[in-house]
Amino acid sequence: MAPEARIKIFLRTSATALCAGIVALASFSLGAEAARRHYRSHYHHLPEMAAIPPRALPYPQLPLPFEIPGAQYLPLAWADVKGWNDDDHLAAYKTFRASCRSINAQTGVPESKALGGSLSEPCRAAKSLEPTDDAKAKSFFEQNFSPLRISRLGEPDGFVTGYYEPVLEGSRTQTEIYNVPVYRRPSNLFVRGFNQASVSLPNKGPVYRKIGRRKLVPYYDRGEIEDGKIAGRGLEIAWLKDPTDLLFAQIQGSARIRFDNGATLRLNYDSYNGYPYTAVGRVLIERGIIPKEEMSMQKIREWMAQNPDGAKELRRQNRSYIFFREVNLSDKDEAVGAQGIPLTAGRSIAVDKSLHVYGTPFFIEGELPIESDRAKTPFHRLMIAQDTGSAIIGPARADLYFGAGADAGRVSGRLRHPMHFVILVPKSLDPAVRAARLPVPDPRPSEKIARLFPQPDPTKAPAAATPGKGETVAIAAPVPLPAPRPAIEPAREPRRHKSRSHQQ
Repeated sequence: MAPEARIKIFLRTSATALCAGIVALASFSLGAEAARRHYRSHYHHLPEMAAIPPRALPYPQLPLPFEIPGAQYLPLAWADVKGWNDDDHLAAYKTFRASCRSINAQTGVPESKALGGSLSEPCRAAKSLEPTDDAKAKSFFEQNFSPLRISRLGEPDGFVTGYYEPVLEGSRTQTEIYNVPVYRRPSNLFVRGFNQASVSLPNKGPVYRKIGRRKLVPYYDRGEIEDGKIAGRGLEIAWLKDPTDLLFAQIQGSARIRFDNGATLRLNYDSYNGYPYTAVGRVLIERGIIPKEEMSMQKIREWMAQNPDGAKELRRQNRSYIFFREVNLSDKDEAVGAQGIPLTAGRSIAVDKSLHVYGTPFFIEGELPIESDRAKTPFHRLMIAQDTGSAIIGPARADLYFGAGADAGRVSGRLRHPMHFVILVPKSLDPAVRAARLPVPDPRPSEKIARLFPQPDPTKAPAAATPGKGETVAIAAPVPLPAPRPAIEPAREPRRHKSRSHQQ
């Protein structure tokens, strides 16, 4: 037989045997698997594991506890609020209830701030409660609020200044003595989102001068207004003696002007010209004219009186300019704050309106120079947020209102001090109460189970254990990796060449 024939017979026989082996192996594997299933189902009944209860996914969307940007908080017990028991809580309650009249009258969507509309609950409780002694007023605050220490992120304390209502001499008409105009808001002053006839426009954000129907340009700054850009348009409410009096009336946001005939004109903030407030006292400190530790409103006044030309240049460093409106108040009434209610001397504060809600109680504690420049008078008082100011920025920043007149001006003018701030949060926003409503996470395995199945950190190499004396340490041999599969390239078919006919 030819060698080629013998090779063909061998290959055919090998292929037949290989196919038979594959069929037998497949039959064996299927039969063994069927036998295992039969044995497992008839002779080995594995205990049934309790079904894991289905999780409530997604988690309920509960609103998180309030959040004030840039602030840090520390929950306190009332016993930990220093000076709390020594305050006049009845006086604070009366001021809070005055704010509640405005809060209870609000309708619509609550403000998108930390406390939002949560003050409506304690205000409803205060509506029918008229405590006659300090103990009941103190109990009201403790039952409806939770104390929370608050400060700017990374700082231990807050910061306070003071303000008051100046009482100035003036005239309804311009004279040689009274020649500094007090302006009402011009009709061409425009703020986006507000009607030009609105009362008390915002004291932050851009303000425009409207030219024609469409063109808007930045409004005049202080220097341009003092140079007469809006003079002669009938905007003058009254006239003062000194431009420094006008500057401080604008800084305070309100003023009383007394005329020669005994009448009194009450003025309140109405709008501003859109430029950020610059503290003239800080300018004097930076120039080295008045030391920081000696800075006060009285020092600024004295320097301006002694340097008229320098005072004009200093005023213009503060490009912000305030326009006033007349308010119908008697001499017995206090100035009206931004909340729209009369302030209470010693109980009302101005806060950052972008962070806080009017009516929020703040307990402020520390030492202030109330009696004299160098005095350290203990101050621990519950104050109510009822006003705002362009220079009041931050979560634990307040301007304390001290009333009207020269004495109030002297006290408020020397306040620039760090103080402890405790914000009173309505119980409905208590973080501890809200935390109880959050779902419980999956239970962690016990410590015993965790020790049996340690989970090494893949980023760290395992530390070699040092055997003790007389101990035998079994070291597992490394598991060899499987040999890599050989790379088999498919056989290439021989290329077939086509003959070309040559053109002759």
